[in-house]
Amino acid sequence: MTGKPRTSIYKNRWFAKFASRDGISDATLVAAIDQANRGLIDADLGGGLIKQRVAREGGGKSGGYRTLVFFRHKERAIFAFGFAKSDKDNFTAAELKVCEDRARADAGANRYRSA
Repeated sequence: MTGKPRTSIYKNRWFAKFASRDGISDATLVAAIDQANRGLIDADLGGGLIKQRVAREGGGKSGGYRTLVFFRHKERAIFAFGFAKSDKDNFTAAELKVCEDRARADAGANRYRSA
């Protein structure tokens, strides 16, 4: 086999609905994971969970979306949760804990779809 292996990218059910509703394209998610694979991770939350900014269509990352992603470098990425920066500035510590627990439960249950 020639060429470099590709990272498998998935969305859980909740994130798939969120992305569809907000018009976040699969190409945008792939670009976010390409950046993570190059070491451009916005926040490493530990345990393979990262927070990654995703650009809004026709705009930049600063006014875009924040996502929680289970990430294994150059192997697998599972988009688990997201929100629009215009709706919320950031996670509180309590919200982050709930989101991490939920994201881990979803990842463990294999409830995801290809991006």
